[in-house]
Amino acid sequence: MNDAQLLSLLLVEDDDVAAEAVMRGLRKYAHDCPVVPAEDGIAALQILRGKHDVRRIAKPYLVLLDLNMPRMNGFEFLHELRADNELGGTVVFILTTSGAEPDRARAYREHIAGYMVKSAVGPQCSGLARFLTEYRAAVFPAE
Repeated sequence: MNDAQLLSLLLVEDDDVAAEAVMRGLRKYAHDCPVVPAEDGIAALQILRGKHDVRRIAKPYLVLLDLNMPRMNGFEFLHELRADNELGGTVVFILTTSGAEPDRARAYREHIAGYMVKSAVGPQCSGLARFLTEYRAAVFPAE
């Protein structure tokens, strides 16, 4: 896979411990996956629109989104994202503590690509890293 095919990840997560666990797992199992952190939906939209003061994300990318965040939660972010003509087709996977079926159903109504409960992914996020590596290989196969 050449550099142009690297899949960047926008990690939208307000919990520093959870964010670090995801990034540590990705570094260990998916070495070449660039990760851009966002502490909430507002920061994530700024990054995706190229209007953040510091952080940028390269294409192709996908969003790994927590649902429970301050300022703008995951559902508010999804609603805003889907309403944006340029960003509406962004691939989003939910990574949350909520296993509640109403949350899952609501997220899928916003056209997410997948829903993962943090406890099922594992403390080192190795399952998530393997999943993202396999997703990247399926969507962006080596030439």
